[in-house]
Amino acid sequence: MIDRIDHIVLTTRDKDACIRFYTEVLGMKLERFRTPTEERLALKFGSQKINLHEWGREFAPRAHVAVPGSLDLCLIAGASLESVIARLQKFEIPLVEGPVMKTGASGPIRSVYVRDPDLNLVEISVYNE
Repeated sequence: MIDRIDHIVLTTRDKDACIRFYTEVLGMKLERFRTPTEERLALKFGSQKINLHEWGREFAPRAHVAVPGSLDLCLIAGASLESVIARLQKFEIPLVEGPVMKTGASGPIRSVYVRDPDLNLVEISVYNE
């Protein structure tokens, strides 16, 4: 019945810091789009996106308890894990853990873990390096 995830929603305390982290550090593209009643923001990568909600100003409907720092997310990199680590070091983003071996949706992955500005846990992984 379900084929794939289309998008997720990230709730942030600091919209500007969040956008900087995901666009400048992780290379996502900021997209602005309109609904019939408001302008919205999303972070696009590949054929997916992360919609942004500002804490206390969330769009309806929303998660029952939408709070910054509650997301635990795994992203698959389009570059080597060594390149990912070098980029994180360039932006002075400390590793929480890794590189470590984990299991992704399609098999073994090699991962590093970082925290975004809202302290969400972001796992960045590669398959078959």
